[in-house]
Amino acid sequence: MLFNSFLMNESIFDAIRNENLEGVSSLLKSQPNLVAIKDQRGSTPLLLATYYGYKGIVEEILKHPQDIDAQDASGNTALMGVCFKGFVPMAQLLIDHGADVNKTNYNGATALIFAATFAHADLVKLLLEKGADRNLKDDRGNTALDHATMQGSETIVELLKQ
Repeated sequence: MLFNSFLMNESIFDAIRNENLEGVSSLLKSQPNLVAIKDQRGSTPLLLATYYGYKGIVEEILKHPQDIDAQDASGNTALMGVCFKGFVPMAQLLIDHGADVNKTNYNGATALIFAATFAHADLVKLLLEKGADRNLKDDRGNTALDHATMQGSETIVELLKQ
């Protein structure tokens, strides 16, 4: 009982940061609307869990209806975050649950631009296979190919030229 009381008082964000799957599950069962709340950085529980790469928690959160493309204060989505971090299986999971591969953040960047900029070739390949538009430009007028070229990522340049 004391343990359950502790879980009920623990915030969803603290449960995620502590990789407390049981806590997240309990909180979402009792308050399913928690999937839509945002922390001080504008992150939803899904955004935070994907950022940390906590697959089990992400899977638990995805059991609840939500906007999978919810954006943080910078306009980044969970898919953009995992493309920045290089988490291929997490990107696949989000795409399988309907994440928009062409969503842009407030600077016009896409998940493909993040994957290209941070030299994650496996993610670039996955995103292209899932319909990412290689011609989208960020607010500075750069495509994913432009970013890969600036970073000297020859493998990614070749993928984007195909």
